[in-house]
Amino acid sequence: MIIAIDGPSGSGKSTLGRMLARELHLLYIDTGSMYRAVALAVMEAHLDPADTEAVAALAARIDIDLEGDPDSLKVLLENRDVTEEIRTEGVTAMSSVVSTNPGVRRAMVERQRQMGQRGAVLNGRDIGTVVFPEADIKFFLTASPKERAERRFHEDRLTNTNVSFEQTLTEMTERDRRDSTRADSPLKVAEDAIVIDSSALSIEQVLARMMEHVHRHH
Repeated sequence: MIIAIDGPSGSGKSTLGRMLARELHLLYIDTGSMYRAVALAVMEAHLDPADTEAVAALAARIDIDLEGDPDSLKVLLENRDVTEEIRTEGVTAMSSVVSTNPGVRRAMVERQRQMGQRGAVLNGRDIGTVVFPEADIKFFLTASPKERAERRFHEDRLTNTNVSFEQTLTEMTERDRRDSTRADSPLKVAEDAIVIDSSALSIEQVLARMMEHVHRHH
């Protein structure tokens, strides 16, 4: 069974993706982490992100894997655990840039399709539209920008205490804009996706709603 969860930054995709994967005993694939791993590799290789060909070639060459339980998912870059490293501000910024590179996206989509073959919950920006258009169930999670920035802000505070809410909101708005206007697989709602606006709902309520759809499907 393949479940796609798409949505903008801060919509609760990762939290809900993990919960859903745990409930359904499926592999959880956080595609954002994969792009972050590419970003880290680009930084470590001292590549200029503007050199799109070199960056795409690197993305196609490196080994990125995810392993473990949905709650303690490890991100491996060339068999090295980079789970913590990819959460830094520098990597976040770089990942937003490299993920607009069509060659990088193609390499990651290829990898995600391979990983998803055995059944998985995948979250990202283009799972239901590009990676697995034939997914069994497609969810699109959304929430008001303010609500999403609030959630993101609390996450950011854990790694960087200097961050301000305004800064988080600005960065998120910019990221939304980049994601939605990207030429290669932009963030958009798949025609057959179930859209859930979580602004006024708790995580548990959203999960219950998602599980209802899963049970209805089976």
